[in-house]
Amino acid sequence: MNLPDTYQNAVASGAFQHDPAQEAALYELERLRLALSQPRKRGWFRKAAPAPDGIYLWGGVGRGKSMLMDMFARSLGPSVRRVHFHGFMQEVHAGIARAKAQGAVDAIQPVAEEMASGIRCLAFDEMQITDITDAMLVGRLFEALFSAGIVIVATSNRHPDDLYKNGLNRQLFLPFIALLQQKMVVHELASPTDYRQDRMAGQGCYFTPNDAAARARMDQIWMDLAGGPGQAFALEVKSRRVMVPEFRNGIARMSFAQLCGAALGAADYLALVREAKVLMLDDIPLLGRANASEAKRFVTLIDAVYEAQIGFIASAAAMPEALYPSGTGSFEFERTASRLVEMQADGWGRG
Repeated sequence: MNLPDTYQNAVASGAFQHDPAQEAALYELERLRLALSQPRKRGWFRKAAPAPDGIYLWGGVGRGKSMLMDMFARSLGPSVRRVHFHGFMQEVHAGIARAKAQGAVDAIQPVAEEMASGIRCLAFDEMQITDITDAMLVGRLFEALFSAGIVIVATSNRHPDDLYKNGLNRQLFLPFIALLQQKMVVHELASPTDYRQDRMAGQGCYFTPNDAAARARMDQIWMDLAGGPGQAFALEVKSRRVMVPEFRNGIARMSFAQLCGAALGAADYLALVREAKVLMLDDIPLLGRANASEAKRFVTLIDAVYEAQIGFIASAAAMPEALYPSGTGSFEFERTASRLVEMQADGWGRG
């Protein structure tokens, strides 16, 4: 079934709300789906025919970019690989390290060959460049992938011209932007509606007590927002790796024990809120003298979430004002409790 028909069926069933901007983007994706569904043709002297142009789909948070990407990837099956861009770059760094250890003169080429093996399309979700090392690598890597005939589809919150904006030595990055615009159709998903906010507002975002019902609500919200099973995701923080066990479509999910029971600090939490658009935190316990260190980390975490203005959904042992009933830090926790209440309001998380 073609993508527009799949979309219309989903709208008719109530799974999606019809959005003209989404539908317009879908016709561009359908153009590419049809091209990739055809056998790869060979030209004269066995040279491969030119690959079709990819798609760079950009727009605001919650407009449905990842949902459309999921639909596109499902329609093509194993010929396309869908991956979060940050996770892809982690794979690239690991592959380069392996290639160098094996004595490769040009470590980019074997990494690109490995990435291109067995597929025709790479689908990147949430493409962004914030690191100087990535900025220097990505141009040569994409050149090698395009040369191998790989079609690239990407979603992003930014227009290509705004990638790595104000970054160090950005002038060295400009040829990569030109390459993207040469090899990919740039399409803005200009919907006025933030569907992620609508879905969050309709379901609540703080569930207590920690019981089976709260877990079921958290699981349902995960499926509504993330749209499928999460994957492990590694944050690179000052040469360390912080693992997020479930990450998909900009939604991160962790337990209180994983995020506040480990030896993490402000730098780790800041890295998390830079990557995640929504944080789902399971099983916040009552806080007090017995878990004072965890409570301090929780305060730091909530400060980071609050300042970043990302969505926050949690299950907890008690309402915010009753989470820290007594003990040395209970007075200081009042500000955190106030922030937790504020973050439950409709419209929160638009930053």
